[in-house]
Amino acid sequence: MLAIWLQNEELSVRDDLPVPDPSPEESLVRVIRAGICNTDLELTRGYYPFAGVLGHEFVGIVEKGSDELLGERVVGEINVACNECSHCRQERKTHCSNRTVLGIMNRDGAFAEYLKLPSVNLHVLPAEISTDAGTFVEPLAAALQIQEQLSIESFHRVLLVGAGKLGQLVAQTLAMTGCDLCVFDRNTAKLSLLDRMGIETVLAPDTPDGPFDIAVDCTGNAEGFAIARRALRPRGTLVLKSTYSGLLSVDASALVVDEINILGSRCGPFERAMHMLSERQVEVDSLIHASYSMNDGLDAFETAKQHASLKVLLTMESES
Repeated sequence: MLAIWLQNEELSVRDDLPVPDPSPEESLVRVIRAGICNTDLELTRGYYPFAGVLGHEFVGIVEKGSDELLGERVVGEINVACNECSHCRQERKTHCSNRTVLGIMNRDGAFAEYLKLPSVNLHVLPAEISTDAGTFVEPLAAALQIQEQLSIESFHRVLLVGAGKLGQLVAQTLAMTGCDLCVFDRNTAKLSLLDRMGIETVLAPDTPDGPFDIAVDCTGNAEGFAIARRALRPRGTLVLKSTYSGLLSVDASALVVDEINILGSRCGPFERAMHMLSERQVEVDSLIHASYSMNDGLDAFETAKQHASLKVLLTMESES
């Protein structure tokens, strides 16, 4: 099968990979659409020593596996748990000690004609969600995870640093809480999408008028982290909502003195994300920057790396 392969931080398009052979607990999914996210880009920069097929945001059709899923259009949760370790027994399956992660850790991903996942990881995509919009289920669920971990009220002042692929979704979901939200970025076009939704934005080099109760860093870089940290009041909460390919230099003493809470945030609720997309509570069509075929996958990655780029999609065969 055709796939985009990562090895030693180098990408290639390969046509010699075998179609995955699912176990009895797994389903074989024919991928029809997949999205490139910042984690994929960070993996090419050495964020984690992964070798294999990249990709974890996808929509596909089940061709083999669970009878109730056969022929269905599906999306999939990316963490595959062992169901036996202490984390699994205490309902922390996304932190399973033996987990594999689709396209990220010890499991080939979605930038291929086929993938395999446990059937329990798959969700049937409602008919009212387009295939393109379906690629946003996984990142939208990740955006919603912030509210699963942290109670955000209307009286909270919240700063979001970074209006990129994930930041756009985080901004829309945070705005629904009624909080006093401000989004900071260096790109006018990205901020204009949020301006049109009535979300307050600040364009660099201007600085947000702090202090803030909560700051969310969606940049994945040291500068974004520093901006978010400086904006916080004492006893504020810093949410890290991105992967970092390098090490951060942190003034740990200042964190202690100001009693700053640091919250890492990763994967989130798929059912809630699908409901919001079905009800059009979030807008995703304007976030699609470009679409490429699998054969042009390397060009797709080059486009996704551009600072002005938002979501870049890979299109496989037709849905029929």
